[in-house]
Amino acid sequence: MNEFAAKPDPTQNEERIKDPFGDFIMLEHVKLKAGLYLVATPIGNLRDMTLRALDVLAAGDLVACEDTRMTGKLFSLLGIRKKLMPYHDHNADEQRPHIISAIKSGQAVILVSDAGMPLISDPGYKLVRGCMDEGLYVTSLPGANAPLMALQLSGLPSDHFSFLGFLPNKTKARKDILSKWKHSESTLVIFESASRIESSCRDMLDILGDRQMALTRELTKKFEEVWSGNISEILARLEKDGAPKGEIVLVIERVQATDEVCDLDNLIKKALETMSLKEAVANVVDQTGLQKKQVYNRALELKSE
Repeated sequence: MNEFAAKPDPTQNEERIKDPFGDFIMLEHVKLKAGLYLVATPIGNLRDMTLRALDVLAAGDLVACEDTRMTGKLFSLLGIRKKLMPYHDHNADEQRPHIISAIKSGQAVILVSDAGMPLISDPGYKLVRGCMDEGLYVTSLPGANAPLMALQLSGLPSDHFSFLGFLPNKTKARKDILSKWKHSESTLVIFESASRIESSCRDMLDILGDRQMALTRELTKKFEEVWSGNISEILARLEKDGAPKGEIVLVIERVQATDEVCDLDNLIKKALETMSLKEAVANVVDQTGLQKKQVYNRALELKSE
């Protein structure tokens, strides 16, 4: 049997409502299974709303969102009328029990963020965990996602990547975070604001070195743009032309594999010529990002030789 064979559509006789896009039909009064539905919303282009998401939004009982004004505006454009409740970092602990109670009573609750996939640098994971702990149904309706789109457009390796969200506001805290990821062999994906982009790039250049980077902005929107080059080149453009407007996602080249950029034994031997064992180990760990125990044990072996 063909696993992709068409199956009867249980919603085919349901009431239909006007489709805001003009080409497709949305279904109203579809009976959804009680549970939590994580629904992606557009990050800029309204037509990135999926047909499945439209069906679920039309049929859901309650929508939890970061900002009722933002979601209300989106729903108005989509021609959807739903009861909205705020769910964000400041009220999550208070609202979470109400949402779980609603699901237990048989309701289909939808969670959306202001833009993109819920839980990606947005509140919500504790709600998912709470539902799972109660044995409640949880599913996701994927869609637009800025970090993944930026990674695609960067031209940098995507087989291993790490999403860091927004970096701290203060330089010291920002440098501390960057230092922790300095030796990561994953491509780094970072959110940044226009007001901090110059200072962040200076810190990245200082801590990470002059790596390849892509600055993407206004993804899926009219003024979508990708700047590619070394960090120093992008920083020079920022200093000359000013920060670009809009939402920014940075994609930064990963460090080369340690065994390609250094010979551990040679590094240790060179350090031991002028340093104590403890100092040499610390120096090599800082250069390579290797575990201190690994470097220390190898340094002991070389020193005994």
